[in-house]
Amino acid sequence: MRSLFLLIFLLNSFPAWTQAFRPDEVKRWQQRAKGITITRDTWDIPHIYGKTDADVVFGLLYTQCEDDFARVEENYIDAIGRMAEVDGEDALYHDLRARLFMDTTQAMAIYKKSPAWMKKLLDAFAEGTNYYLATHPNVKPRLLTRFQPWMPLMFSEGSIGGNLSVISTERIKAFYTNSKWSAQAYDFEKTDREPVGSNGFAIAPSKTASKNAMLLINPHTSFYFRSEVHVVSKKGLNAYGAVTWGQFFVYQGFNQNCGWMHTSGDADSMDEYLETVEKKDGIYQYKSGAEWRPVKTEKISLPYKSGNEIKHKDFTIYRTHHGPVAGQLGDKWIAISMMNDPLNALAQSYLRTKAKDYKSYQNVMKLNGNATNNTVYADRKGTIAYWHGNFIPKRNPKFNWNEPVDGSDPETDWKGLHDITEIVQVKDPVSGWIQNCNSTPFSVSGPSSPAISQFPTYMAPDAENYRGVNAVQVLSQKTVFTLDTLIVAANDPHLPGFDDLIPSLLQAYKTVSAKSEEPSKPLAEAIDLLNNWDKTYGTTSVATTLAVFWGEKIQRLARAQIKGNQRFDFLTFTDYVVKNTSPEDKVKMLAEVLEELTRDFGTWKTPWGDINRFQRLTGKIKETFDDQKPSFPVGFTSATWGSLASFGARTYPGTKKRYGSVGNSFVAVVEFGDRVKARTVVNGGHSSDPASPHFNDQSALFSAGKFKDVWFYPEDIQQHVGKTYHPGEK
Repeated sequence: MRSLFLLIFLLNSFPAWTQAFRPDEVKRWQQRAKGITITRDTWDIPHIYGKTDADVVFGLLYTQCEDDFARVEENYIDAIGRMAEVDGEDALYHDLRARLFMDTTQAMAIYKKSPAWMKKLLDAFAEGTNYYLATHPNVKPRLLTRFQPWMPLMFSEGSIGGNLSVISTERIKAFYTNSKWSAQAYDFEKTDREPVGSNGFAIAPSKTASKNAMLLINPHTSFYFRSEVHVVSKKGLNAYGAVTWGQFFVYQGFNQNCGWMHTSGDADSMDEYLETVEKKDGIYQYKSGAEWRPVKTEKISLPYKSGNEIKHKDFTIYRTHHGPVAGQLGDKWIAISMMNDPLNALAQSYLRTKAKDYKSYQNVMKLNGNATNNTVYADRKGTIAYWHGNFIPKRNPKFNWNEPVDGSDPETDWKGLHDITEIVQVKDPVSGWIQNCNSTPFSVSGPSSPAISQFPTYMAPDAENYRGVNAVQVLSQKTVFTLDTLIVAANDPHLPGFDDLIPSLLQAYKTVSAKSEEPSKPLAEAIDLLNNWDKTYGTTSVATTLAVFWGEKIQRLARAQIKGNQRFDFLTFTDYVVKNTSPEDKVKMLAEVLEELTRDFGTWKTPWGDINRFQRLTGKIKETFDDQKPSFPVGFTSATWGSLASFGARTYPGTKKRYGSVGNSFVAVVEFGDRVKARTVVNGGHSSDPASPHFNDQSALFSAGKFKDVWFYPEDIQQHVGKTYHPGEK
C-alpha cells in the first residue's frame, strides 16, 4: 500500500518541470529500488547493497543526491560545459574550454558504443539520480532537471577533469575574441600559500606489528569535495572510500583485498604545440613537415545567462591533428594534445575497485586512463607498490617538453604510449615503505627508490617538497607500525620548511640588533621564542603563529622582487627567500607581524589554535565564516611548510581568525589481513544539512587529527545501524 501511495503521489503532485519523467519509467525505477538496500551507520555513512553492480550504482547516486544534490549537479554543469547558463557570461570561456575537448554529441556516441557492462552502469547512474528528483519534487535544480547516461563520459579522465583544469581560460578567451593576453602575474595567495595535492603511505609487512600491509589515504582537496561511502554487490563489488560527487566509483579507498591512494603528479601527460598557420584561399592551413594541412573548423553557439534571459554567443573553434587550438604565442597558434579517452578512463576508474591483487590492479592500469595521478598501493598478500603517472606519451627526448614544441616538426608528434612496465615505479622496496606527497618519485622509498638516470626527463619532472622531506624522515625513523602509529605518522607535527627559514631570521636579528642602540623588547622576546622552538605545530604554540605569519610575509616580499613570472619549487624558493631578502627586511617583517597580531587579537602572544580554525556553518558550496560563531582549533598548517596533515586557511570578509577550506578531507588508514581494519575521518560530517546531527559530528575528530572506526563487515555494520531503507522511502 505504501508503494502504491508513493506512485500515485509521484504521478499527480509533480511540478511542471518533472513531467519529463514518464509514469512507466518512474514505476520501473521504483521496482528496481525495492532490490537495493541502504544502511546508514551511526556516522551516517551509507552502506549500499544490491544484487548487481548496476543496482549499487543506482543506490549510490540516489544517496549522493540525498547528501548533497547541489554538488552533484554542480559537477555535471561544469563537465558538460553549461556553467554560463547559471553563472552568466563570465563563465562562457570556462564552457568553451570544455567544448574544445569534449562535447555532448561525442559523449552520446561513446555511450552507444560502450560495452554492455558499462552501459548498465551508465544507465543506472542516470536512473538513480533521476529517481531522486522524481521522489523529491521540492528539490529545484539550478539547471539539470534530467540526468543522461552519457554525462559521466564528459569527464576527460574518468574523474573531475584535472588535466583540463590547468588550461588557461583567459588564454582561450584572448584567442577566440582576438584580444591581447599575457601570462597572469604570479599570485602568492593561490600558489605559494597553499599547494594542493595529497599524501599516500604504504607500509610493508616487514615494518608492521601485525605483519600485514598498511595504507594511508590522505587526499588534500577543497573541503567536502568527496563523500565517504561503502558499495557492495553480489557480483564481487565491495569497495569503501571517497567518491567524488556525481561519480559512481570509489576514487580513493579499498576493498577486502587491496587499497589505492592517488596523489597528483607532474608526469607529463599533455603538450602544447606551436602551429604555423596561414590563410590560403580563405582557408586556414597549418604546416606539418613539408605539407600544409587544413585546420579543422567547427561553428558552435554557447548559451549564457543575461539577467532573466538566455542569450547565445557564436564561436568558430579550430583543431589540428595535435588537438584543439587554445591560445596563441606570437604569430603561432597553440594546439594542445592530452588524454581524451573517457571510456577507458571511466572503465579503469571503476574496474580497479574490484581488483584482487597486484597483478589484477596492474592489468587494469594497462587501460592507460589515468592522466594526472600517481598511485600508492597495498594489498592483503603483503605487496606494496607505487606507479608515477599512468598515461604517458612516448616522445623524442631531444626536445624540451616543459615548453611548447614546434608543431610543424613531425618529430614532435607522440609515438604512442609508454607501457605500464616502462613508467617510474617501485614494488616491495627493501626499505619497507613508500611515500608520495606530490613530490619526486626518486625519494619514494628512501634508498630503495628508483634511479632518476633510468627514465626520460618528461616522465618525472616533479621536484621535492617539504612534505616529501618530512615523510621520508618520519617513515625512515619508525621500525614498527600499527594503525595507531600510522595515524601519528600521518599527523607528524614537524614543519621542515622552517628548519631552513628560521635560522636565517635568527641570524638577521643578530646582525640588525648589533647595530641598534636599544632593540625592541617584544621583538627580542619573539626571537627568543623562535630560537627555542622545535619547529613543530600545535594549537597552544605561539611560535607556530609567529613563524607562519612571518614566513608568509617574507615569501611575499621575495616574490615581489622576482622579475617576470618565474616559478620555483618549494625548496628552491625557500633558498631564494633566505639569500635574497636583507637582514633588515627579515626583521622588519617580524616586527610587522607583532604589530598586526596585537592589533587583531590584543596580544602578539596568541596561540596558533586561537587563530587557525575549522568552521562549518551552512553546508553550501561557497561556505561563509564568522568569528562570533563556534569553531574548532586546528594545529596543522598549510602544506607549504611541510605539514603532512594539511590545512589551508585564510581570513574572510569580516574575520580576523583564519578558516580552513582546503587540505585534509577524507583521510583513512587501512590494514590488510584476513580481515580489513580501517579508520577514517572527514571534515565536518557526512551530511551537508546544517539541521542534521551528522553535519558537524566529526569536526572535533578532524580538527584534532583523530579517526573513527570503519564498519566494513555486515556483522559490524548491524551493530551500528542508524537507519535502513530503500531508495525512494522516507
